[in-house]
Amino acid sequence: MATMKALVLDSHDAPFRLAEIPKPTPAEREVLVRIHASGINPLDTKIRKGAAAHARHPVPAILGIDLAGVVEAVGPDVAGFRPGDEVYGMTGGVGGIQGSLAEYAAVDARLLARKPSNLTMREAAALPLVFITAWEGLVDRVGARAGQSVLVLGGGGVGHIAVQLAMALGADVCAVDGARKADYLSSLGATPIDYASEDVDDYVRKYTGGRGFDVVYDTLGGPSLDAAFKAVKRCGHVVSSLGWGTHALAPLSFKSATYSGVFTLAPLLSGEGREHQGEIMREATKLVEADKIKPRLDHRSFGLSDVAAAYEAIEMRKIDGKLVVDID
Repeated sequence: MATMKALVLDSHDAPFRLAEIPKPTPAEREVLVRIHASGINPLDTKIRKGAAAHARHPVPAILGIDLAGVVEAVGPDVAGFRPGDEVYGMTGGVGGIQGSLAEYAAVDARLLARKPSNLTMREAAALPLVFITAWEGLVDRVGARAGQSVLVLGGGGVGHIAVQLAMALGADVCAVDGARKADYLSSLGATPIDYASEDVDDYVRKYTGGRGFDVVYDTLGGPSLDAAFKAVKRCGHVVSSLGWGTHALAPLSFKSATYSGVFTLAPLLSGEGREHQGEIMREATKLVEADKIKPRLDHRSFGLSDVAAAYEAIEMRKIDGKLVVDID
């Protein structure tokens, strides 16, 4: 039996174990991907601890939601992919589906798209979850368009892609984060707002004349979502990728504004809507190849042997961009 190397999590919050396990075989509608890079998201660290009730992954398990690699074999009833294709996508690591901290994965072909030709494997692996989350909020939920004012709360993983996507759609974009990210957000074409020096009333007055923003995308949750309700204009729209908690809806209701939540994992967990996530990834490829989207990577490199250090860096918030694990 052919085997592969993989990182196995035997129990929640346990050390990773590098193991030799059977190499998967692609089933119907699956392709076998030789994984070159695995993107790490803050959600992965919560899944490891068993602290993500919305993203259960029974142990023992292989983590890793995002991947980039090369198709090695194609299962029955797969159209559009063949061996040798470079692909990327958000393909597992939750719901009992094998993740990307392994040399190979048999993944649902509907979740994949061809990797942008102008991205490295590392860059491509950093993109799927954050791009899908940004797209579902700005395009699927609110239909953001040219001429609108868009406020993005948080310039990190999802936020830095949401800024670029809103810019690509022709919106006028402001982004709230710390002062250290001001230059980067400016380089994307957004107006940076330092949360430490300007409160919601200040920047709503300064950048919208007190009217509020057409669209507010909250990527942080908690107090940030409350700020979003205050920052949106009358009949505007708030969308959040971290919408849980207890929040007063009066500021939203008094403006006749609306709210939408984004749950990017739903197609992986339920099996429904996977074709659309593949479509979103194809849109990502178009935008990347048109130089409209560029993921920001932390300068450090990690392999399967030191993934724990990467997880720790995310938990300690000692990162400057997306972290990626080199599998090959």
